[in-house]
Amino acid sequence: MRELLRTNDMVLVSAVEALLDGAGIGHLVLDQNMSIIEGSLGVLPRRLLVAEDDLRAARRLLTEAGLAHELRADD
Repeated sequence: MRELLRTNDMVLVSAVEALLDGAGIGHLVLDQNMSIIEGSLGVLPRRLLVAEDDLRAARRLLTEAGLAHELRADD
């Protein structure tokens, strides 16, 4: 799994999940239950991961959706 994006914006996470679901790209959101530790302040970013094989397609999808600025640097 590779990190596609990292954000505190839950609306963005939801929108990206919908895009990935629509394209049939599996994904995993990490750290979404960290609100227990942080006290629901939203200060800890959520990480959205996709399989290595789907990374290129997922990056292209987000770029075409105008979200290229949200993508993590491609190592």
